[in-house]
Amino acid sequence: MSGLIPQRFVEDLLDRIDLAELIGSRITLKKAGANYKACCPFHDEKTPSFNVRPDKGFYHCFGCGAHGDAISFVREFDGLGFTDAVEELAKRAGLEVPHDRAAKQEMQQARTLTDALDFASRFYRTSLLSQGGNYALDYLRQRGLNDEIIERYQLGYAPGTGTALFDAAAADLRTPLIETGTVSDRYGRPRDLFRNRVMFPIRNTRGRTVAFGGRTLGDDKAKYINSPESDVFHKSREIYGLFEARQAIRQLDRLLVVEGYMDVIALAQHGIDYAVATLGTATNQDSLQALLRQVRHVVFCFDGDTAGFRAADRAMENALELMADGLHLQFLMLPEGEDPDTLVRKEGAEAFRKRIESATPLSRFLFDRQSEGLDLQLPEHRGELRSRVEPLLNRMPRSTLRDAMWHEMLRLCGNRNQWQNRDSGQRSQWRGGERRDRVTEERVDVRLSKDSTLCLALVEAPELATEVVELARQSRQFPQARDLAQWILASNVGDRRKLISALALDQQARNRFYHLFDGIEHIPSRESTLALARELISPSEEASRQQRLAALLRNFANLSPEERNELRELSGGAQG
Repeated sequence: MSGLIPQRFVEDLLDRIDLAELIGSRITLKKAGANYKACCPFHDEKTPSFNVRPDKGFYHCFGCGAHGDAISFVREFDGLGFTDAVEELAKRAGLEVPHDRAAKQEMQQARTLTDALDFASRFYRTSLLSQGGNYALDYLRQRGLNDEIIERYQLGYAPGTGTALFDAAAADLRTPLIETGTVSDRYGRPRDLFRNRVMFPIRNTRGRTVAFGGRTLGDDKAKYINSPESDVFHKSREIYGLFEARQAIRQLDRLLVVEGYMDVIALAQHGIDYAVATLGTATNQDSLQALLRQVRHVVFCFDGDTAGFRAADRAMENALELMADGLHLQFLMLPEGEDPDTLVRKEGAEAFRKRIESATPLSRFLFDRQSEGLDLQLPEHRGELRSRVEPLLNRMPRSTLRDAMWHEMLRLCGNRNQWQNRDSGQRSQWRGGERRDRVTEERVDVRLSKDSTLCLALVEAPELATEVVELARQSRQFPQARDLAQWILASNVGDRRKLISALALDQQARNRFYHLFDGIEHIPSRESTLALARELISPSEEASRQQRLAALLRNFANLSPEERNELRELSGGAQG
């Protein structure tokens, strides 16, 4: 509908809007010369990189690249479409948007439908608090919901009689209720779609009701039913709980996507206000795009059963085509038999938040899922992994993330050099001609901290534990590697297979070292890891000199006369 608003009006509107005043009404701005600065509302940061240029009529964030004018700011910050953003700014400026006649009729029709749906929502809420709604209210309270959360999400009750809503509606609202499917005239007479159900209003980003979900209180075959699609409701574009999340958190930086209305509400009651639910399925691209228009960090939460993993796989595969640098998707798989509603009540909000914080990044989830059932020590299985992963990576747009995941695939499918270096005659005999590998990228070097390098080396070669403990004692560094090495020695796990088994089966060890490698996205090859670790444990003469020199310099003020002489010798007489 943006083309139905004259461009001249849009330009005049932008000229009238004071950009600094507009943005300053939503976030805190600080004057910086002729401009203004703030922490960016579109990504999480501690140092202000969001700049507002009122004289030029635009804002720009040097951190995440967000850029635009007053209309784009309102669209992004308030989650509005173009037309709604223009209307919002026009109202602020005291102007009327000059829509053409067709556009006005379409907008009036939409307002009529949402007016009817808002009436239905009020009717259901009133019914919940009436004597006839006692059973529904008891059900909600048995589910642990308090009055505040019931009011916040405007929960209601649809009476069991077939025409209660239709009978209560004014004459001018009955036709719109039929048009939205809230009342059905399928059999030539009106009949309410929702009967004897707890009602969940679905509200758009402006807080207007566009549809409903209803949970049966009887023995209906369908436990939940939703409104059919209409001119104001397209289920792939709407996100349940988004309006409420924005009301609770003005600057949303992430969304937790769960599978049900009650999951959203239970989490909100426990203070996790950024939970939402897509309608129908979280895996189609329309839903994913709707989510990513709101935030750049999305955590998908699924039940840990077979169906949950299948749904997570579909969400991951559909997300690949949308992934770009700066987007952050994670997957949280709950214990089997649990959902967010039951789990947050069982273990509490803080424990659930820890689960969210440790959710698996998309890159790791992809490789973990695709390598299930494979033994990557076998060349055949490494080839199978590549055949599974390569088509998925080819669906991703070119980005730093895609490149990094490509190199990770090559690493996991490694040990290729022994085949690449065979003489060309034998290779041709086996492969029927010249090799034609499509990818020629070399594996990138990955820089890890020395502590992380030693931890990885211990997993690959537990026999290094004694040397690592001694190194940590002498250098007073590498606390993580020291702890892991001491546990290896105490547990007497002398080879890699026993170590992996102990870390997997020993509950105490799992709790202690579960997050050891959380910050590592790309792991160096085994040979590289062991070489780096060996250099730390038994450094070359020059490396030893540099290490000792650095240690002395760090403690310069407290050096003994002998240490000062040693420092002078190590630095070639340069120190006095």
